[in-house]
Amino acid sequence: MSAKTEDNRPSSSEVKKAKEVVSNIRNEMSKSLIGQKEIVDGLIMALLCDGHVLIEGVPGIAKTLAVRSLAKISGASVERIQFTVDLLPTDIVGITAYTPGKGFRIEKGPVFTNFIIADEINRSPPKTQSALIEAMQEKQVTIGKKTFELTPPFFVMATQNPIEQSGVYPLPEAQIDRFLFKLIMEYPEREEEDKIMENNMTLMDFDSMNLRSVTTPHELIRLQKLTKKVYLAPKVKRYILDIIEKTRIKDFKYGELIEWGCSPRASISLYIAAKAHALMDGRNFAVPQDVRKVALPVLRHRMILSYKAAAEKISADTIIKHILDREVSA
Repeated sequence: MSAKTEDNRPSSSEVKKAKEVVSNIRNEMSKSLIGQKEIVDGLIMALLCDGHVLIEGVPGIAKTLAVRSLAKISGASVERIQFTVDLLPTDIVGITAYTPGKGFRIEKGPVFTNFIIADEINRSPPKTQSALIEAMQEKQVTIGKKTFELTPPFFVMATQNPIEQSGVYPLPEAQIDRFLFKLIMEYPEREEEDKIMENNMTLMDFDSMNLRSVTTPHELIRLQKLTKKVYLAPKVKRYILDIIEKTRIKDFKYGELIEWGCSPRASISLYIAAKAHALMDGRNFAVPQDVRKVALPVLRHRMILSYKAAAEKISADTIIKHILDREVSA
């Protein structure tokens, strides 16, 4: 290992401060969101990675509440877009308007903010969904012939309902691949649901939860830069590449059920997500276990499975777990 690589790592004091910020965010989110530790950590991790999150779960499970809470706690500007079948791309990015006697002007849409809550994103057709692609990938928006840079941090948190078939549109592969994580929000545990009933979260006014801003956009940008400096050894890089390669070669038990393996964007996502997980754990270096911890949310939406997989009720999660447990070694 070179001295340059060693010196580039975050210092112990920087790591300690980052862990304190993460702890403060977790504690504040517990005021509005009971349980759901994996969802909370996934949202924070994606924020550290400067990535975007897709949350899937049944209605009434507090998906929107989770992302609204994080936006409030982060002290950033936030806009909520309710996706519907008649929503237009211009309703998201903005338009070029003409006023007689004054000429053309730009009317910016709600995408010009720090946090976007894309609620029920699969209720809009692909053309509208794709309006976010440039913003998510390039952190810029084109309106007419002009391109505008978005103010960092820019973070898209989208929700979707997995059980409805009528009036919903699957996200295009090009769109879904731009989400760093796909998080699955499960039902709460019995004890947690008892507390949810007592606190009456779904009927409580959001402002009455008294959530505080425990960090700032400037601090979030600093943490994102710090995350990139976390050290990842060559053997951990090889482990990531082995996992991704297995989804493409498909020479294992479930291989025939994969139509298309994971793209290079999946490798990049595992790489940065492992660093974020290490930083949240109080380390300035990543290990194979960090990769394992983030593999499901990073890969589950990036493998395209065959119809046979659906018929046999084999999910992407099942295949990923098999690869991690049986097919590759750290």
